[in-house]
Amino acid sequence: MVRVLLLAGVVLAAPFAASTQELPVARPGQCFARVTMPAVYETYTEETIVQPEYMGSRTIPARYEMVDTQVLVEPARTDQVVIPGVYRTVRETVMVEPERQEPVTVPARWESYTERVMVRPAYVTWKPGTGLFGRAQSAQGDLLCRIEAPAEYAQIQRRRMVAAESIRMRTIPAVTRTGARQELVAPARVEERQIPARYRTVKERRELEPAREEPVLVPAVTRKETLRRVVSPLRTEWREVLCDTNASRAKIAQVQRALTARGYATATDGVFGPATLASMERFQRANNLAAGYLTMETVQALGVPAR
Repeated sequence: MVRVLLLAGVVLAAPFAASTQELPVARPGQCFARVTMPAVYETYTEETIVQPEYMGSRTIPARYEMVDTQVLVEPARTDQVVIPGVYRTVRETVMVEPERQEPVTVPARWESYTERVMVRPAYVTWKPGTGLFGRAQSAQGDLLCRIEAPAEYAQIQRRRMVAAESIRMRTIPAVTRTGARQELVAPARVEERQIPARYRTVKERRELEPAREEPVLVPAVTRKETLRRVVSPLRTEWREVLCDTNASRAKIAQVQRALTARGYATATDGVFGPATLASMERFQRANNLAAGYLTMETVQALGVPAR
């Protein structure tokens, strides 16, 4: 099967064998096939004019300012005001009873004193004696002595008048009472008072500049679009490929394992069958590689050694 599929590429390239001048310089053992290279595109952004620029007009709004304005709330007037009288409190003393004299009896003054009073005057009497001087034994009979008894005195408390009762005049002071009374200082009167006008400050909008129209250049309206363009068109080129001349079963098995590892499952039996071809072409289209042949670019993209 390997021989049939790989030779098919050689058979397809046979009509071009006459153009040997187009073949690349090759070494023995190399195989080349004329393969179709996909077109190469690039994405670019293009800006297109949706509406061209034109002269229009723009309205410049009026300009205002806020100012304080005095608004009359109440006009001026004249009011009559009654000013009450002014009083002051005066304290004064009023006599209730005048001063007078009245007699007062001053009682007599006494004092106590001690007086020595003779209770009994001195007298002469007989008194029994106790013995005689000069005798060895007592005398017989009565022994009387004539003596003079002294006068006897006693201490007696007595009172005597120091000052006799008298009458003197006592002054009774006047009796007064202190009271308060209101004394007029300024009488009541009527005054005229000028009540000024009353105003209120309000905010008022004042026009500084009226609205106007002025010409203005309206810029063009553009739209950006993302486009693709061909960098390199679809073409055929000679590319080195693996064929039965330079590809062994081991190399094919390496390619199969690499395809399976990258999500393009196929058998790893070293036989390049339809399943391996389908997996390879899906890998090539996904990576923008030339499809249909096992090119060296495909082998390198799979990470398989070329030799």
